[in-house]
Amino acid sequence: MDDKQCCVKLSVHPSRGLMDEKFVVLVQKVPPGSQLTVRAFHQCEDGHSWDAFGHYTADTSGTVNVAEDPSLGGTYSGVEQMGLMWSLRPVPGSQPGLRMRKVNVQTPMEVTILVYQGHQTEGFVDQVPLATVVVERWYMAPGVCRIPITEGGLTATLFLPSASGLFPGVLDLWGGGGKLVEYRSALLASHGFASLALDYLTPKITLETGKMVDNQYFEMAYRVLQQHPQILSSRIAMLGLSLGTSITLRLAVYSQIIKLRCAVCISGSHVQPVNGSVEDILTYLNRNTENSRSNEKNEVIWRDLPLPLPTDTNFKVDVGQIKCPLMLVVGEDDQNWPTYESAVDMKEMMEKAGNSHLLTFLSYPNAGHLIEPPYTPHTRASNFRTVILNNSMMILVLWGGETVAHSRAQEDAWRKILVFLRENLYGGGAASLSNL
Repeated sequence: MDDKQCCVKLSVHPSRGLMDEKFVVLVQKVPPGSQLTVRAFHQCEDGHSWDAFGHYTADTSGTVNVAEDPSLGGTYSGVEQMGLMWSLRPVPGSQPGLRMRKVNVQTPMEVTILVYQGHQTEGFVDQVPLATVVVERWYMAPGVCRIPITEGGLTATLFLPSASGLFPGVLDLWGGGGKLVEYRSALLASHGFASLALDYLTPKITLETGKMVDNQYFEMAYRVLQQHPQILSSRIAMLGLSLGTSITLRLAVYSQIIKLRCAVCISGSHVQPVNGSVEDILTYLNRNTENSRSNEKNEVIWRDLPLPLPTDTNFKVDVGQIKCPLMLVVGEDDQNWPTYESAVDMKEMMEKAGNSHLLTFLSYPNAGHLIEPPYTPHTRASNFRTVILNNSMMILVLWGGETVAHSRAQEDAWRKILVFLRENLYGGGAASLSNL
């Protein structure tokens, strides 16, 4: 192939798109039957490198279409159009416990697609690729507006869609790792929802006072959405993951201020002291430390901490009182929390109370805890800094999930979450889907 190397054509369409948008990798003008390795390479903002690759055989026209042709080996196998993204893993020799997360959403995730002769599995740095193309993956669509929010002591960022007009709002809560995580909110805004990413564990006010926030902090965030001139005040949802689910469920049921149009809860539980503060919730959820265990890789498994689920209604949110549509999303191999058991219990509570018609329950076999937007690389275990006031420590946590099943779950759940939000926030007039 050496004398024809300069003729190899590699294209990616679209080469610039949203993180949840599929692309097509096409290799052309290679000898028919050629064995090729198609590789993706990405260097994160933290300096760590990730890669993924598949082994292909060119057809009789000298072409490989990653969207249609099977990978015969590599980090994924079979016909997997986005395998080069969801199977990304830290390159060999990297430190253990890495997790890929975008920090600056105003810049793209740049991924280099490369083609190599033969079926390669290692030593890529010593190989000369036949062709390369750089792909840009964005969380912020063109025109999406990013607005830092400090009003009322909040540490938050508001993302507004690019189109003109009024938009429904989403209050976006992540889990127990703290910090201001923006990428999901940016992607929601790219799909037509005004979204407020909120740091509620490590906000500036907590760092300054040494005190964790109370319900008024979340109610202030809700008011920021409600009072914004571009947001439909009666069409606001909450979306929570992990600990964010605990907060979302409690506020949806008990808050006199927050009146939600719908709620999405991913990989979380209703188990908590219902009259407690955020600090009380964390203390309660960590009370059974003897139920914590580690596997042979010294990865900490927390899923048994709240088990058995309490029967005392003072220690779990009474979802039988919820009055808005609720979507629960769980992975059945969640090793961080008993989310499946919690979801089943919530379903039974709602059936008993007569409001189960409001529930949408998505449960995914062999998926883990970190159910993120599509094509986010699966992280089975990673380093995690616990956020408990005056007692922060880094540990290696097992999240669970099998890579292929987890990746399928992320794609399916995200699509259904967007439909759920559109139906409940845009449905019934007052706003148009034409700008989506």
